[in-house]
Amino acid sequence: MKRGKRKTKSKKKSLGKFKSSIEKYCSDSLRESGIAFSYEEKEFVLKESFRFTNKYFKMTAKKQLMSDRTNSVQHPIRYTPDFVGKGSKWIIETKGYLPSHHDFPMRWKLFLKHIMDNNLGYDVYLAKNKKQVDQAILEIKKSMSNE
Repeated sequence: MKRGKRKTKSKKKSLGKFKSSIEKYCSDSLRESGIAFSYEEKEFVLKESFRFTNKYFKMTAKKQLMSDRTNSVQHPIRYTPDFVGKGSKWIIETKGYLPSHHDFPMRWKLFLKHIMDNNLGYDVYLAKNKKQVDQAILEIKKSMSNE
């Protein structure tokens, strides 16, 4: 018996602007808790762009030989968290499954370092399931009541 694609409701429609069900759950929970937030609006530049002036040859997907990228401009490293508090200094990043080749762990460490080095004062929560989202929201509420 051949296996084909199942015909189900489009997940994209039920998630709206969100990329995953955990992001949608987090948004709904923050809204229900009356906590003001923005979704994927604030971008942090972790490392500015720069020109690499040394000799630099780079592999290419379609060519047999490497491409000469000497004196090329390297793009900045940016990070956009999922949820940022409005009027409060907190960030929630939601992550489900991460493939082992994903660059998120390195980018996340650079992001945390950026927050510390620039004294930005954010409380940060990295949640991978609904219970952890609930815990993050509870901690945010505690912090807001102490302000």
